[in-house]
Amino acid sequence: MELQRGIAHSRAGRSTAKSILRTVRDGYPSQTDGTSPSPMDEMYGQDGAVRPHYLMLADWLTALSQPEIEWKRREADRFFRRLGITFAVYGEAAGPERLIPFDPIPRIIQAQVWRTLERGLRQRIRALNAFLTDIYHQQEILRAGLVPEEMIFRNPQYRIEMQGLNVPGSVYVHIAGVDVISTGDDGFYILEDNLRTPSGVSYMLTNRRVMMRLFPELFERLAVEPVDHYPGLLLDTLRSVAPDTAREPRIVLLTPGPHNSAYFEHLFLAQQMGIDVVESSDLFVRGQAVYMRTTQGAARVDVIYRRVDDDFLDPLVFRPDSVLGVPGLLSVYRAGGVTLANAPGTGVADDKAVYAFVPEMIRFYLGEEPLIKNVPTFQLRRPDECAYVLSRLHELVVKEVHGSGGYGMLIGPASSAAERERFRQRIHRHPERYIAQPTLALSTCPTFVEQGIAPRHIDLRPFVLSGTRIDVVPGGLTRVALRPGSLVVNSSQGGGTKDTWVLKS
Repeated sequence: MELQRGIAHSRAGRSTAKSILRTVRDGYPSQTDGTSPSPMDEMYGQDGAVRPHYLMLADWLTALSQPEIEWKRREADRFFRRLGITFAVYGEAAGPERLIPFDPIPRIIQAQVWRTLERGLRQRIRALNAFLTDIYHQQEILRAGLVPEEMIFRNPQYRIEMQGLNVPGSVYVHIAGVDVISTGDDGFYILEDNLRTPSGVSYMLTNRRVMMRLFPELFERLAVEPVDHYPGLLLDTLRSVAPDTAREPRIVLLTPGPHNSAYFEHLFLAQQMGIDVVESSDLFVRGQAVYMRTTQGAARVDVIYRRVDDDFLDPLVFRPDSVLGVPGLLSVYRAGGVTLANAPGTGVADDKAVYAFVPEMIRFYLGEEPLIKNVPTFQLRRPDECAYVLSRLHELVVKEVHGSGGYGMLIGPASSAAERERFRQRIHRHPERYIAQPTLALSTCPTFVEQGIAPRHIDLRPFVLSGTRIDVVPGGLTRVALRPGSLVVNSSQGGGTKDTWVLKS
């Protein structure tokens, strides 16, 4: 009732409030002055006309006032807070729990565009699983000289304990959250592969729930592919890779605990799949099996969807001071008594330097040309490429090879001279720890910010599931850089999220 009164009040004031659509148009700089290239806007073409697949949304925005959408966004925040959908930022003194800002204006993707993207994602995950199988077994791609051996064997994410271990179905990457960007008519680029313990799917699912609750009329007017079947697909994927001896596989989600920034997601996904959330103290090894402590006694576990990093999985093998893992877990895994998803050692394929070689992996293992492009990447371990990058730090994006979350990165065009000098010194000391890429003009999408509606840069994280088959839920998590001109979409760096709509036709 309170929501209805608020909307009625907003509608009463519509005669004096600008429509959202007008605000959108006012918020966009000219894209036709010819002075410099502009990022592609996903709603508006270069001529200022609304793109066909956004016409319905444009009509809806025309009828919507700014006070009304402000009310809707506050209602969404209340919904997120009631559900406890928060995240923590590591390293902050107070460590407050935050809401990730939610933008109520959806991002829309045409059906044929999605189909092309989906094919490319399937291709990429097939190649990455083949690469991981190879480097832990025959190592043919290394002998062929297509990937430098030192890049693999000196990589801290390469786990010698995985050598010769045959994982079920040769699937190492069961869950991937591949970061994709669009820069214009030349399609998508892969930015990162995120193969270790990718997060964010709970926001994809909850964003859709919120949109259906707040704007049901939009879903009546536009045929949008569903995403709510993701937990069922994930459960099917995990069941499909259980040990052959498991007739009715028992699956658990292993979490580091409440202090982890993605703890809400761990609880949310387990509840949606109907499986148990466990911490290390809930599990133990006996013989060649892993068991869970229950009120009815010990229950054998067949599949562990682990949200704990490799280093902490087993203190008998990795970090001896870990209290987050299970002693003896790797011995059971090696004997085939339990499946770990994702497999230990997948991080070597998630390295930002190894990323540059994925197109070659696709050609080598699949005999195909890549369907989605990589961002051109400079390897700073190569002296000539390092010298080139150092001479153009003001133009390029420099990333730490093992960095994540938007940390350890220099965005040249937005950096100060002092920041560039600090990075220059770091690169001189350890050039092998960095790669560099051109600064791409990420596409923009209308976004509701404090000043009204304005274009903001976005990326997309589709989630790819691999078991006996590869599934890609149509959509994914669209992340948005809320600061004007910012290209950093990570929530830890002030980014937000919005619902992603893939049209059915």
